[in-house]
Amino acid sequence: MISLGIDPGTASLGYGFVRERPDSSLEAVHFGVIRTRASTAMPERLFNINQELGRLITAFEPDRAGVEELFFSRNVTTAMTVAQARGVVLLTLQSASIPVAEYKPNLVKQAVTGYGGADKSQMGEMVRLLLNLDTAPKPDDAADALAVAITDIHSYRLNTVHPL
Repeated sequence: MISLGIDPGTASLGYGFVRERPDSSLEAVHFGVIRTRASTAMPERLFNINQELGRLITAFEPDRAGVEELFFSRNVTTAMTVAQARGVVLLTLQSASIPVAEYKPNLVKQAVTGYGGADKSQMGEMVRLLLNLDTAPKPDDAADALAVAITDIHSYRLNTVHPL
C-alpha cells in the first residue's frame, strides 16, 4: 500500500509517498514540495498545485492519502490562503478517487514521535528513523508530509485490524 501525505501550503506544499512493505516496514517512495511564486495570481497558483499534484498521483498511484488539517491561531490571511490550497488538494484527491483521511498537526506529531508538541528537528529525525533514510528529509514541508503519510498508514492499519 502507498499513502500520499500532504502538508498544505500555497508557497510550498509538501508531499510524500510512503509504501508499507509486506513485512509492515515503511519506505519513502518519493517526496518533495510543490512551490508557487507569491508574485503569481492566486488562481494560477492553485491551478499549478492541482496540475502538479495530479501528475504526482498519476506517476506514483497512491492507494490512499492523508492531509494535515489547518492550525492557525493568529494570522487569518495566511490561514485563508492555506485553506484555499487545502481545498484544491482535497478536490484533486477526490477527482482521482483516492480515499482521504485528515489529521490534526498534534496527532501527527504524537503518532510519529510519541509527543504532540514535538518540534521540526524531532519530527525530521523520527521520520528519518522510521523510513530508514540516511538524513532527515528536507525541506521541513516534505518531512511533515512524510510524517502525515506515516500517520495515515498506521491509522489505516489500526482501523482495519481493530475497527472503531
